[in-house]
Amino acid sequence: MSVFKGAAVAIVTPMFENGDVNYEKLAEIIEEQITEGTDAIVICGTTGESATMNHQEHLDVIRFCVEKVNKRVPVIAGTGSNATSEAIHLSRGAEECGADALLVVTPYYNKATQKGLINHFTTIAEAVTIPIILYNVPSRTGCNLLPETVATLVKNVKNIVGLKEATGNISQMAKTKFLCPECEIYSGNDDQTIPMMALGAEGVISVMSNVAPRYTHEMCQKFIDGDVQGAAEMQLKCLPLIDALFCQVNPIPVKVAMNVLGKEVGPLRAPLYDMEPSEKEYLRKTMEDFGLM
Repeated sequence: MSVFKGAAVAIVTPMFENGDVNYEKLAEIIEEQITEGTDAIVICGTTGESATMNHQEHLDVIRFCVEKVNKRVPVIAGTGSNATSEAIHLSRGAEECGADALLVVTPYYNKATQKGLINHFTTIAEAVTIPIILYNVPSRTGCNLLPETVATLVKNVKNIVGLKEATGNISQMAKTKFLCPECEIYSGNDDQTIPMMALGAEGVISVMSNVAPRYTHEMCQKFIDGDVQGAAEMQLKCLPLIDALFCQVNPIPVKVAMNVLGKEVGPLRAPLYDMEPSEKEYLRKTMEDFGLM
């Protein structure tokens, strides 16, 4: 059984002006996501600014999300690190907090070999019992998890079940699915959701879902229900919005977008920085054209 099918939100972490986590606002946006049909919540991922959190804060945010969701949808906790020991610590902590699954990114900066990646992910998986979704995003990590490596891990490690594929290379995703049909693949790029589902992906781990949760869910659901043309039309319609949400490095635009929409998720943590006025206006105008305002 898949961890989830459809659209999971890579949820932002609301902050106060002093940089502390705004848990009251986090509860509010979690509730909104569930009400709007989101199929799963990914907490403490890239979009959640996990790279700026210390270990205790990271686990506190995961625990809060798990308690707030209360089993209504799966909670997938981001627990990756460039140190295997640190990833184990976070993964065990997330399991203890009650997370339903883990999202574990390839080690960044180290640029591990494929054998090193097999060892890294196997060691983490053996330290926990809940399912693990691997996360491949070479543009951020400098490390590409090759299809053969994914197939080796999914076929040989019981609780490694899936892959968030964010290379932007649909041919690589297709090869992974060919080599390992049992691998649950999720698009890591909003603009490739339906193309990847056409090749066997289960759905998307979405940034866009922060501002358009109902739309993202319905787009995926149309495909699942067999309305391929309708899903494709929705995919094409939202491309300008997706472009605007990635006009700067994620999660800068999506957090700005949520504030523009009055959701009051607060500032970004350094080293991320605010957008230029011209970029904000472009983002605002695109959201208006899409019907979000």
